[in-house]
This record gives sequence, C-alpha cells and structure tokens, in this order.
Amino acid sequence: MPAYRLVSYTGDQKFELPLGRTLLVGRAVTSDIAIYDPTISRRHAELTVAPEGVQVRDLGSSNGTCINGTRVTAGRLSTSDSITFGKVLFQLERADGAEPRPSQPLPDSEIVRQMQVSGGLPPDLAARTADDRQARKLSLLLDISQKLAGELDLDRLLGRVADVTFEVMNVDRVSILLRNETTGELVPRISRSRLGDTEHQHVPRSIADKVVRERVAVLSHNAAADSRFKSNSIQMQSVQSAMCSPLMASADQVLGLLYVDNVTATNSFSDDDLQFLVAFAGLAALGIQSSSYAEQLRREAVVRSNFERYFAPNVASEIAQQQGAVRLGGDKRSIAILFSDIRGFTTMSETLGPDVIAQLLTDYFSEMVDIVFEYGGTLDKFIGDAIMALWGAPIAHPDDPDRAIEAAVAMQRALGTLNTRWRAADKPELGVGVGIAYGEVFAGNIGSHRRLEYTVIGDAVNIAARLCAEAGPGEILVSDSLRRITRRAMRFDPVPAMSLKGKAQAVTVYRVQSDMAVLHPPATVTRA
Repeated sequence: MPAYRLVSYTGDQKFELPLGRTLLVGRAVTSDIAIYDPTISRRHAELTVAPEGVQVRDLGSSNGTCINGTRVTAGRLSTSDSITFGKVLFQLERADGAEPRPSQPLPDSEIVRQMQVSGGLPPDLAARTADDRQARKLSLLLDISQKLAGELDLDRLLGRVADVTFEVMNVDRVSILLRNETTGELVPRISRSRLGDTEHQHVPRSIADKVVRERVAVLSHNAAADSRFKSNSIQMQSVQSAMCSPLMASADQVLGLLYVDNVTATNSFSDDDLQFLVAFAGLAALGIQSSSYAEQLRREAVVRSNFERYFAPNVASEIAQQQGAVRLGGDKRSIAILFSDIRGFTTMSETLGPDVIAQLLTDYFSEMVDIVFEYGGTLDKFIGDAIMALWGAPIAHPDDPDRAIEAAVAMQRALGTLNTRWRAADKPELGVGVGIAYGEVFAGNIGSHRRLEYTVIGDAVNIAARLCAEAGPGEILVSDSLRRITRRAMRFDPVPAMSLKGKAQAVTVYRVQSDMAVLHPPATVTRA
C-alpha cells in the first residue's frame, strides 16, 4: 500500500511511493520514477520512503533537485512540500488522502523555512478542501513560471516578480535584495508598495540577517513583538506581519532575498502563505540565475566578437571565458614579435587604381591573418601595408618562438602561391620582408578611457620592426635572442651584424634559410 504519491503541477503525472522503498528518479526507462524531460539526468535523484516523510538525495544531477524552491543535495520531503527535478515540479501528497502531518523539525543545517502559527489562506488561495488549495497553488506556480520564463533582462524580471507577488498574495509591500558577489552585501534592487508610498522600502536588517545567515524562510505574525527581530527599523516602518525567503541558486549559494510585509494588520499570513512564498522564491531565483547566465553569455559574446579581430576564434573563446585573461593594465612577459611589410608597395600603389589596391590588400591580409591564427599568434595591428603579430600574449605556449618562425615561413610560401595566381590574372606581384625578435615587453590594454587597445611595448618590438625594415623580398630576419630559444630544428644563416636605428651597438642577426621560405621571390619588386 503506497504511503505517499508525487503529483506533477500539471496533474498529468502521478507516482506512487510505497513505504520502505528506495526509488530512483531519472530519465532512463529503467528508473523507478521515469521522467522524460531534457532537464532530468539519467540518474537524477533517489527517494527513500519512510512513515514520517520522504528522504531525498540528489545523485549529482546536472540541473539539480529543489525542495520548496531551495536546491539541495539531501533533505526531507513532507506532505504538501514541492520538489523540483531539473525544471519539472511535483508535490508530495499522502496516498490515503489524510490531512498533512505536522512537519517534523529538521537539523539546523537543513532548515529551509520556519513556520510558527497556522492561519487562514488569503482570498487568492482560498478553497474548500486541502486538495483544492494545493491544486490552486500548483496552478498559480505554473502560471508564475510561464510569466517569468524567457525574461532575461534582470530589471524587468524583478519587476514581474513584484507584480506577481501583489497579484497572488495579500501583501502591502514587496522588496527584493540581491547579494553583491564581491562584497556579499545585500543591495536593494526593487521595492513596491500598494499603498502608494514613494519612499524606498528598507527591509528590516534583523530579518534580512537571519534569512541570509541561517538560509531559512521566516514568517512573523507580529514583527514588532517578535523576539527574533529586535530592530528599530521594524518599529519605524510600522511592520505588522512579515515574510521573507532567501533566493537560493543552490544549497550553498544565496542570491538575495524576497521580502513581503503587511502594515495594516497582524496575523496576515499563514503557513500556506510562507510555503507558497518559498516555492515562488525558488522560481524567482531560477529566473535571476538564468538572467545572470544570459548576461554573462552576452558579455562573452561581445568580448569574443572584439577579440576575434585579433585572435583565432578558439583562442578568442578561451579568453572570453577566462576571468581576467585580458585585464585593464598589463604585465611584463617574454614574447616573440613579428613584423611583415610589403616591399615597394608605395611606388606600386601610385600606378594602380584604388579598387585594385583594395582587392590586393584584402586577399593578402586575409591569407596572412589566417596563417597567424593557424600558428596560435595574436594579430596586434595593421600598420598601412605592414602586419604586426605576437606569440606569447595574451595566451602563451611553450613553443611560441618556433611558432612565430614557422608562421613567417608559411606566410612567405602562401605569398608565392598568391603571386602565381595574380600573375595568371595579369595583376602585380608582391614581395614581403619579415623581421622577428624575442624579448621581455610590457603587454596589456593601453590607451584612453575612450578607447583601449591590446598591444605590447618594449625594446624587442623595436628590434623586430627594424629587422623587418632591413629584410628583402622573401627574406626572414630574426634576432639572436629568438634563434637561441627555438626548440625545433631550424636552419639559419648568419648575416653581418646590423646597426639598427635606436641601438647603440650592432645587433647579431640571422636569416632563415631560403629553402624554408621562398626559393624565388618576385623579381618585379624592389626593396622599400
């Protein structure tokens, strides 16, 4: 003979819970309680049925298990309590139709509400029988969930929560406070009054502190006389009856609180009201969490769209998901810097039309940037017809120097392919010189409050630019500091030490052997 049953809020699913059984809840067909919903895990939760109630244990489900709106890993379900698996809401009923047993006190660590005095239901929830009342409450919760679903703007969501509270409960004032993630402080976000008050309603601190600290929902029939809440603000605000529930995102995370009160009469709220407020607060918390996730995704999308101009899409996605991967300011780090520049482009552009130049540069830059990304580099900027790229900032790899050289070789080879295509189309060919240096630089966001740009500053940047200026068409010149730190087998030819602009002493320079790059640079271009 079943002791209890679970009834879905739509009434289309009922599961009998025999006494002494341990039942598996999940999406699998082998589950004792099979719920075919995408928010349900295959092994979602476990229910153990005892005379005094149903013990609940979440089995590490993806979307969690909530009792009366509070996410739990373990807890106990009593008659008339609501339980949510994923996003599927049920209520526990006694199978024999008996009236609910009084709730047994739970250990302090598991208390999710406190109920002190029973009273009548407000008109919105009034019904002749307990079953009618529960059906009405579940219907209201379904309606509320539909009203909140899909609202991802936090301010509008909180406004809807306040509006719905007035619609279904006999309250004079509603306030929602959200917790600052950094400081833990409760910050007022919305306050409404049906009495037409213009001043912002302050939630009595003694009530707020208890709700957040102990993670309990509280009901006070006479707040001014309640020994739990000795606070001047209760007297000053004429609080008579009050209820408050934490907004729980999980068993150990309080998003804030939902507070309602009545200033016109004591004993305004019942235990059923508090139970309803807890379930309602659970739905509101899910909406707030969804809004937070949506905002996070929106920020990541904005960051990703900005970063994809400079990084490969997978790198941009990685940066967007990392807190502080690219933060304001910067730091010192050792990186490889590459400059490439088209030789003789200024002279060539004087003889070509703007449309031809634009098409040539578009084809050239598209090919070169793809190669930079392919080898895990960062596109720092375009400087006219020159490219500046980085390896080691903001994402570093152990083989960044090798990647930079291999990218340069790939760029020269790709240019050879482009030149072959342009030659066949009777278009001018290009020759490119490349310079690469390695050293410590300052890397970070630099600029004004109106426009920040991620870039690098340091001596190694200047050396790479000077080497690029000295490199001939099809040539790759690298600094000795870069050559010495390469890991993979590379072939270099020493060239005479160069006196570079801005350097007091000549710099040791190497040329990447021509068989690694372009064997025959275009003869039609000259060194810039």
